[in-house]
Amino acid sequence: MPEETNGLRLWEVFVQPRSGAPHEHAGSIRAANAAMALEHARDVYARRGPVVSLWVVPTDAIHATRPEDVGPFFDPADDKPYRHPLFYKVPHGTQNV
Repeated sequence: MPEETNGLRLWEVFVQPRSGAPHEHAGSIRAANAAMALEHARDVYARRGPVVSLWVVPTDAIHATRPEDVGPFFDPADDKPYRHPLFYKVPHGTQNV
């Protein structure tokens, strides 16, 4: 069930400061729908500095780990050496590796 206060849903706001940069969490806002959330996000977070893109995500749509997941869920895969790029030779002269 979406978390609502007076009919306004909670949204998480992510901003991209320049093209090609990752989106970063900026904060939260309340809005009735996605269009209104984007407008509020622009008014609140885009005026603080350069922003080229905004994402708004309903808070209840975010699925996260819990503190008790710290065990096996995050254990490194050291027993699977094929996941490490140790067996690849990069040809001499190759760029953008």
